[in-house]
Amino acid sequence: MYDGDPRPSPLVGEGLGRGGRSAAQRASALGRAKHMRSHPTDAEHRLWQILRAKRLAGWKFRRQPPIGPYTPDFVCHAAKLIVEADGGQHSEEKDGRRDAWLKSEGFRILRFWNNDIFNNEEGVLTAILSALEASDAASSRDGRTPLPNPSPTRGEGPDGASHA
Repeated sequence: MYDGDPRPSPLVGEGLGRGGRSAAQRASALGRAKHMRSHPTDAEHRLWQILRAKRLAGWKFRRQPPIGPYTPDFVCHAAKLIVEADGGQHSEEKDGRRDAWLKSEGFRILRFWNNDIFNNEEGVLTAILSALEASDAASSRDGRTPLPNPSPTRGEGPDGASHA
């Protein structure tokens, strides 16, 4: 998006441009996400059959969209909710760093073991719907949809105080 500033980002020379990632890194993340979408685990496939096409109470989910350096299983951007189907491929250390970063971006994360997805589908869907409804209730308390925090334009923080 052109913002009227003819000068390139100072990070462009470092291969990082806008968004903090190089074109090669973005292409790699998109390629990885595409591969993951075309080779889902059985649990991911089952969960996607329920979440796709606004089938869960009209909530829109995306499957394996890159978010920063990570590719979560399912994301509802409107509720800032990530749903993960956890099999043996997850490590607690890596997931801890990943979860901390995603939470710092405002996302909540629900994890379900694969056997729960197959053997307790109703419980899994109830938990997801509860998290979605809690998000919806929080955003409608003041009668407005919350706006994302944009980057400060003149060195101002979200409260308007100057930090320069």
